[in-house]
Amino acid sequence: MDTDKKIAVLIDADNVSDKYIKYIFDEISNHGVPTYKRIYGDWTKPHLSSWKTVLLDYSISPIQQYSYTTGKNATDAALIIDAMDILYSNNVDGFCIVSSDSDFTRLASRLREAGMYVVGMGEKKTPKPFISACEKFKYLEVLAEIPAATNGTKTDTGTDKQDSSKSGMADKKELMKSIQKIVTDISDEEGWAHLGEVGNRLNKRYPDFDTRNYGHSKLSALILSFNKFEIQSRKTNNPNRNQILVRNKV
Repeated sequence: MDTDKKIAVLIDADNVSDKYIKYIFDEISNHGVPTYKRIYGDWTKPHLSSWKTVLLDYSISPIQQYSYTTGKNATDAALIIDAMDILYSNNVDGFCIVSSDSDFTRLASRLREAGMYVVGMGEKKTPKPFISACEKFKYLEVLAEIPAATNGTKTDTGTDKQDSSKSGMADKKELMKSIQKIVTDISDEEGWAHLGEVGNRLNKRYPDFDTRNYGHSKLSALILSFNKFEIQSRKTNNPNRNQILVRNKV
């Protein structure tokens, strides 16, 4: 992953809580360097007052957009116009759109058509079309390690942490079958496939794929939890790096 990418971070204040801001920028550092940091909203409204200290601490530029009509369409339009201006400036390599609103689906698609790297971030309520339009999508609750509301799901320690009511996230059974198919497609004559390539194909198939969604920090740990795969580590010419392979169990 190119962590030198210049990324424009555009935040929809109407759809994101200030409690997530640290986790947003921690995650962005894994993808690139935030060169634009802007947040959009009607700052005359009392419900956005909690953002004041956060904006100063993280040097985020607030963009004022009055609500000319009922609803938040004016704010959405301001973010979209700015995104297109930034795109045509040729100053960035990618965008991070922080919102749980499907209104940005077309924007994400258009930016990707222009060759931009697009990361979306939002809560688990985010509609699937917006998730699918992004190259990567991260759930804010997972980044912040805030447990989902109690609904029969399990929490960390290697067990399921997935909210099964979230339609945008593949359930573990579907994910397991996808991994089995990918391993079969790219494996050598002995059935072994490179773990890194398996991860790359999962990310392309599921924009919101992240091992943390399933309670694991590493892909190898997630795959082993299915008990349907073998994992093998092989030495390489680099003494500090091993090659990790995965194979379907017979």
